[in-house]
Amino acid sequence: MITRNLEKAREAWLRRDPAASRFAHSAAATPAAAGERHMSAGKYIKSVVYGGLDGIVTTFAVVAGVNGASLSAGVVLILGFANLVADGLSMAIGDYLSSKSEQEYRKAERAREAWEVEHYPEGEKKELRELYEAKGISGPDARQMVETVSRHPKAWVDIMMVEELGIVPDEESPLKNALITFVSFSVFGFVPLIATILARFVPFLARNSFPVSAGMVAVTLFSLGAVKTKITGRPWLGSGLETLVVGGITAAAAWGVGKLLSGLA
Repeated sequence: MITRNLEKAREAWLRRDPAASRFAHSAAATPAAAGERHMSAGKYIKSVVYGGLDGIVTTFAVVAGVNGASLSAGVVLILGFANLVADGLSMAIGDYLSSKSEQEYRKAERAREAWEVEHYPEGEKKELRELYEAKGISGPDARQMVETVSRHPKAWVDIMMVEELGIVPDEESPLKNALITFVSFSVFGFVPLIATILARFVPFLARNSFPVSAGMVAVTLFSLGAVKTKITGRPWLGSGLETLVVGGITAAAAWGVGKLLSGLA
């Protein structure tokens, strides 16, 4: 466990506050349980955010396209739920297969590096020394660092994975990643359909389901864009507006296509 609170460290950097940064790197800011929770949540926040963004944008694009074509609420629900299931599963399966492939690649490369360290240590020492020298570390210092590292085989392989191959260790579960993606896609993708479902019981929504749906989607898109800053580190306002604009362009394009082709229906 590294003695630092990553979230507080990021906040300190955004504020350019050295005192806050020193506190973020102290033991007082890093209770073990909090650090473990942060690491666990941080692994999957990307799947939650990007699964949710894809879910809400693609489903609202369906709703906007159908509305542009002036089709019935029943068609909106049929196509909307079909999109939720089909695209959600597609995203989840793609996430699972890509994560699993990356994990298998990392394991294969690590096994190769470990074999080389065991059977040809001088060659691996030479490679690591050259990597350090390429970073501007002097020859004698680089040799001393390599000799120290080479006395710890596991750490040696870890360092070679990052320095030579650019592969960062990642122990996340492909299956859990896929499930989180699917759930996030489905939950956020359901938002554009809420107004159409409630329109069957609320007269006001029966006449205004699309504008209400657009408003709900706009708020959700902005919120997801703001939450995305947990990954990107960007200012939340700019990120929220950017996500809102991109989602709005997608919906407008789908609405325009539906309007253009409405005669075919």
